[in-house]
Amino acid sequence: MKNQEYTVSNAIVEELVAEGVEVVYGIVSVHNMPIYNAILNHSKIRMVTARGESGAVNMADAYARTTGKLGVVITSTGTGAGNAAGSLSETWNSGTSLLHITGEVDSNYIGTDQRYIHESKDQLKMMEGVNKATYLLKRPKLITPFMRKAIKEAQTAPQGPVTVQIPTNFQAQIIPNNQLIEVELKQNRETTINLPTEIVETIATAKRPVVWAGNGVILSGASEELLELVEKIKPAVITSAAGKGSIPENHPLCIGNFAYFPQFEELLKKSDLLISIGVRFRAGETNNWTSPVPENHINIDADPNAFNRNFNTRCGVVGDAKAVLREINKQLVDKEITTDEAYVEEVKGTRQAVRYDLSNSIKPYGDFATIMREQLPDNTVLVTDVTIPGYTWANKLFDINEPKNYVTMTGEGIGQGLPMAIGAKVGQPNKPVVLVAGDGGFMVNAGEMITAVHENTPIIVLLFDDGGYGILKYYQEAAYGRKINVDLKNPDFVMMAKSMGFESEKVASVEEFEKGLANAIASQKPYLVVVDVEKVGILEYEDSDEYIQSFRPHEE
Repeated sequence: MKNQEYTVSNAIVEELVAEGVEVVYGIVSVHNMPIYNAILNHSKIRMVTARGESGAVNMADAYARTTGKLGVVITSTGTGAGNAAGSLSETWNSGTSLLHITGEVDSNYIGTDQRYIHESKDQLKMMEGVNKATYLLKRPKLITPFMRKAIKEAQTAPQGPVTVQIPTNFQAQIIPNNQLIEVELKQNRETTINLPTEIVETIATAKRPVVWAGNGVILSGASEELLELVEKIKPAVITSAAGKGSIPENHPLCIGNFAYFPQFEELLKKSDLLISIGVRFRAGETNNWTSPVPENHINIDADPNAFNRNFNTRCGVVGDAKAVLREINKQLVDKEITTDEAYVEEVKGTRQAVRYDLSNSIKPYGDFATIMREQLPDNTVLVTDVTIPGYTWANKLFDINEPKNYVTMTGEGIGQGLPMAIGAKVGQPNKPVVLVAGDGGFMVNAGEMITAVHENTPIIVLLFDDGGYGILKYYQEAAYGRKINVDLKNPDFVMMAKSMGFESEKVASVEEFEKGLANAIASQKPYLVVVDVEKVGILEYEDSDEYIQSFRPHEE
């Protein structure tokens, strides 16, 4: 933009355009109006208006996860920034590249305690708790390098959300329209990986190898390299929840997201090598870090702080997963690898056993998963909210066969699924997007249903209604023998959905669910299928006695 009124907001938008940003999410406010106004000058950027700042962050988060692009959200200052904080915590947990642009009170009022409109005691500190990094613009003329630094930080491993705070009085301030050109020296930029020979020898000679694939594989775009390694060494492959789709889960050697299941743990106990790639090793996926990880453990991660964080590592390789796996595969070409066919059959048997046992233990919901996989296209994007159907069967029995086609709440905060599904659909308009949610969490962001209609994002919501916070009912009854504040009075979800422009129906059996999902797919409109859990059958949930004991009075 070349004119006499080149402002800080113009510079912000130009940096977004230069980065290739096509969509921003948020809510307009008196504390960000100049930025919104500047966006109008660039028709390339689509503005999606959420009904709450928390939902806006979720949308940008899921957009980034399902496209691999930078997610961008714009909020107001003070209360608006605070509303975004909970969802930013999820983004930080997931390691999503996201830029949060928020206002701040006029620069001369920051920290004065004068109660300027939307003032917070210390907004910078508030945002630091939920971000990878947080920056406050102090000199308007430095906005261009300021923005470039923030954008780069969000996308540098370990990736994560970055908040930039732009004081309101700076946003419309006229600044020199200078070009800032960064020149790179011409050189061979191919990544050089120097692997000790013993690493490749260890991989080549392993008789019972296991590969544990996480979100780092997806973030680095290393799925092809991972599949090549699997075809070479024939390991058992386990995926974290966030790593679903890092390898096609219909692959006969992919056990899937069953890391804490006893059948896999038995396999892991007997393994002579674990190769973990971009894995966080979260508590819920490792039975609180009791998984029998072998001593012979090679850990590949872009974050040097990942090594020995949750499990001991014999050898840590710091680097981009794609580059590291490419080098391993290259060196394995000259190695003689003798596949143990008995082990391969054992892995295939374990894959079948975990699915069979889970499906039969949760009937009739195993049939629901089968129906979903049969009716939905292979490229479907699945979003699971924090709800019993989501983390007991949907995130395990519904195979994900492409990277970036699964979104889970890694921070395990309820109610973020609906805006996540909307953001995913904006990013992937040609793929079906299906959300599995529970009634308790769904009401947290139910207002975003109207956003789905307004933005013409035909998502399918499978809402499992059990009249309360199902998992908390279980925990309370198991720990105390009674329930406290977990039974909920719900609206008529079908009527509510229709009032907001969704098509909707209620189902009370496997047969009705099969028809309802088919109707939702055929409609090509936002669709809510409400599952009457009481009539279909309450899903029995079980957790360890040790975990239940933690809720009862106990000594340290």
